[in-house]
Amino acid sequence: MTQESTAREQHATEPVNAVNAPGRNEMPVDNRAGSDTQTGSTERLSWGARSDVGLVRGHNEDSFLIEAPLFVVCDGMGGHAAGEVASGIAVRTIAQQAPKHADDILLGVAVEAANAAVLEGSLNGAGKPGMGCTATCVLIEDNRMSVAHVGDSRVYLLHGGTLVRITHDHSYVEELVDAGEITADEARVHPSRSIITRALGSDPDMYADHFTLDVSSGDRIIICSDGLSSMVPDKDIEELAVSSVTPQAAADTLVSAALTSGGHDNVTVVVVDVTDDGLASLHRAQRLKRLRTWVIIAAAVLLMVGVVLVGLLRGSWYVGINQDDQTVAVYHGVRDEFFGVPLHIIASKSAVEVSDLSEALQHQLEEGIIVASEEEGRDIIENYRDQIDAEKTKAAQTAEATKSAADSSQQNTNNKSAEAAANETGDAIPDAAKETGRLAAERAEREAAAQATAGVYSEAGE
Repeated sequence: MTQESTAREQHATEPVNAVNAPGRNEMPVDNRAGSDTQTGSTERLSWGARSDVGLVRGHNEDSFLIEAPLFVVCDGMGGHAAGEVASGIAVRTIAQQAPKHADDILLGVAVEAANAAVLEGSLNGAGKPGMGCTATCVLIEDNRMSVAHVGDSRVYLLHGGTLVRITHDHSYVEELVDAGEITADEARVHPSRSIITRALGSDPDMYADHFTLDVSSGDRIIICSDGLSSMVPDKDIEELAVSSVTPQAAADTLVSAALTSGGHDNVTVVVVDVTDDGLASLHRAQRLKRLRTWVIIAAAVLLMVGVVLVGLLRGSWYVGINQDDQTVAVYHGVRDEFFGVPLHIIASKSAVEVSDLSEALQHQLEEGIIVASEEEGRDIIENYRDQIDAEKTKAAQTAEATKSAADSSQQNTNNKSAEAAANETGDAIPDAAKETGRLAAERAEREAAAQATAGVYSEAGE
């Protein structure tokens, strides 16, 4: 048993001052001598703290430190004017050595540095030989909480209305509990409950327990000296912590409960609420980061596509159909679109009408006939023009020949018709001629007779 643990055991067995003995009602904590409080908040944390000398001790050997996001409770040991020196040295050293971020290894190193400082202080006269203290530290960063711990001060985590002790006491009775020899409730009132197996100032090779765990918005962290845990059962700590609205109200209520239960020791309680675990901001930042990444990727892809498109537009040509007037044209680019934007432009127009071309060629033009250059495209169109002209000339010649043939055929047909008609009337012509001759002869005879008659009369008259 160390001198520190002996001193603490002597204090723990001192009788309660009758004047300050708790009654049935809750012990008020405001305006008490030897009491210290601190309240504050940041964007993500809110806290309240209270340290009280208790109802038995003559002075307060506890020290606490709040330099958000760092919170420390140290419980001094070693008797009058020594325990408080040790705890004061410890909190100052931890404040100087603590990391800026939630790194439990470095936080443990800070506690071990505090151990060396307490040992040095006892040697150079800053305190008394054999003085020491516990040290329980938390550093909360976003949703991570690093813990470094030596002694029997404690850290509780209230999550979802359930209280969990997350530190392990370095005490004799805790070893009995671990061995199954006594229960946690029996340890709280055990005669040897003040025997500490590990503390600052007792061993140069002392090491700190350290670990990191996740916390979330709405969690409540309680850091306390054994002046609370030895007076108030964990189930009552849970009930009081849950029912208190603010961290300061929780700290005050818990200290009051310890005093009401006897206040045999100094009692220090620091309550920290996690108001924002940073996950929402982290998720927003991650979404923005992902968005920026996708934007960069999209920009790179678009740039690459743009380079490819420019290359295609510069080096690609094809002959196709000008949809405006259904003529053949030479296009610069490719016959495609990118998000509705055509990847081609008309380089050369022509008067060659698509309707003058064969159906097979029209189909090819609809698909686009790839050429190596604009000149090659123009040559193809000129070839089409020559083909069309040749076809038109040939068609005109064919039409003229067909017309001549048709006219000759018609003439032949007419001649044949006339001959046929003549053949049909050939037998009737001689008879008609004979009749005509006969009539003409008769008319001539009549005229001759008339003239003869006239001559006779003429002679007679004479």
